[in-house]
Amino acid sequence: MLNIALFGPPGAGKGTQAARLVERYHLHYVSSGDLLREEIQEGTDIGRAVQEIIARGGLVSDEMIVRLLEKTIRKIREQTPARGFLFDGFPRTFVQAYILEGLLLKMHSSLMNLFSLEVPPEVCTERLLGRAQVSGRSDDTREVIEVRLREYAEKTAPVLGFYQEKGILVPVDGTRSVDGVFDQITRVVDESLRKVQLNVVVLGAPGSGRSTQAKRIAAQYNLHYINTTDLLREVATRPDAQGRMVAELMEQDALVPDEIVIRAVEGYIRSHPEKNGLIFKGFPRTLVQAYILDGLMRKIGQRVSCILDLRVPTLELFRRLSARGATQRALPYDRATEGIVRRIEAHERHAPDILNYFQRSRRLHVVDGLGTPDEVFQRMTAHLEEVQRHAR
Repeated sequence: MLNIALFGPPGAGKGTQAARLVERYHLHYVSSGDLLREEIQEGTDIGRAVQEIIARGGLVSDEMIVRLLEKTIRKIREQTPARGFLFDGFPRTFVQAYILEGLLLKMHSSLMNLFSLEVPPEVCTERLLGRAQVSGRSDDTREVIEVRLREYAEKTAPVLGFYQEKGILVPVDGTRSVDGVFDQITRVVDESLRKVQLNVVVLGAPGSGRSTQAKRIAAQYNLHYINTTDLLREVATRPDAQGRMVAELMEQDALVPDEIVIRAVEGYIRSHPEKNGLIFKGFPRTLVQAYILDGLMRKIGQRVSCILDLRVPTLELFRRLSARGATQRALPYDRATEGIVRRIEAHERHAPDILNYFQRSRRLHVVDGLGTPDEVFQRMTAHLEEVQRHAR
């Protein structure tokens, strides 16, 4: 999800740039100023209180703002899946910066960039006075403008430090032409989007082709291929008690304790940060591990982008696994019917809970696993391309 904010003093041109950015990136526009004006127009209690505050050039309370924003965001998300939000006029205070963090956290998202349009006070004043002659806005008098600019300098400008520490503050020369300002912003947004990580989970029964397709996707999108079985095999080679325990469990085809799996996966992720994302095969294998994966990704400031579930009929799974059992690529459970049945039954026991968990977050994509490897790969990448378009 692409979330950006426009920051700057009154008259900096935020509204003009916001309209163009919304159209280019298909974002939902959220303006605290517009929301407040709607309340005034509708004559609500909040609207009457806000009108008095605005007439004096003051700032509306954080509580009023957050209630209106949360109501608006909830309404937008109920009506249509959000590709992202552009916040205009919010946050205006240090406290509101934390409020926005909380609002986005509830959506499992975050702010990608905050653009600060830098325009001298005297230029802002002349712009606003010129706008008053056209629009007739009562709050665009010289006296009110001076109060609004002073409020911005005293209360709003310090917010820049908050986002500078987060590393997402982008100063923009707001004195340039409309096109010039727009070009400055879009160059940064486009570059940030290229850095958006693609984190994928490939689900499916044994024999569905998870490893084959996950490796191809990893190569195509420059992702780290994380096979928990491979990671646990490394743990099993250690000459300590934990290594011996893991080796014994894997020999029995039993589940390794989640604590060991978490440490193995997290250790790999933290030591391999240089690619464009991650692709998981063999994890999660249980509902508990599904929760663990989301928590692990959140801990490192990432999220699972999508889940691809390869669907193959049971008889075809038996045929594939039996055929593999006669080759050098055979896994221990491939060599006997009993082992194949045990693995498929284990998958069918845990799969419904895992799929229901991811289905609720709208990240699950079902993929037909029948056909040639190339045909299946094309189906999977079609979903990934759509996910990336929405992220951008």
